[in-house]
Amino acid sequence: MDLFSSLSTPTLTPIPIEDGELAMLPQLHLPASNADIMAQLIADTPWRSEIVTVYGKQHPQPRLSAAYGDARYTYSGLTIEPLPWTPLLLSIKAAVEVSSAYKFNSVLLNYYRDERDSMGMHSDDERALGRNPVVASVSFGATRTFILRHKASKRTVRLALTDGCLLLMAGALQHHWQHGINKSTRGIGPRVNLTFRSIN
Repeated sequence: MDLFSSLSTPTLTPIPIEDGELAMLPQLHLPASNADIMAQLIADTPWRSEIVTVYGKQHPQPRLSAAYGDARYTYSGLTIEPLPWTPLLLSIKAAVEVSSAYKFNSVLLNYYRDERDSMGMHSDDERALGRNPVVASVSFGATRTFILRHKASKRTVRLALTDGCLLLMAGALQHHWQHGINKSTRGIGPRVNLTFRSIN
């Protein structure tokens, strides 16, 4: 039995995908409105513009970010010291854990200011995340297209990440798929994304 088939949340919908597990909840049950939560996250988060190393070259991230939690997180040659949990983030984490039946000890926030901000194709496969990591992604604000591309077959899956939705990635997905968000040629409003992980 996979992770999602045993969940009691009726609106969490498994998304058929080979070589991994994927599911989506259109609206996470939250303690305040999506708009109020997003506004508070934008205003209260000490956003940073990080420099990451990709294929041996350093690049500024095309978005702003911040990390909170109980363990440091390293990716793309960047080690992030987490900030302590805020009451708002703890309440969102609790909602995610109820819906996913999984515990998390870290969250990475990404602020996509407009259509020019993006996320390059990658896998969340750092050793500290364990063999088959579960990643829970919560979105606020403008809808962005989430792209998954199979590493071997190159099959592409596109999902619309809408305001308030929860996306769960689990099983062997990070071994076989990459994911990312492209820039856009049309105007897109701001979006804040929270990705919850369990770091060993």
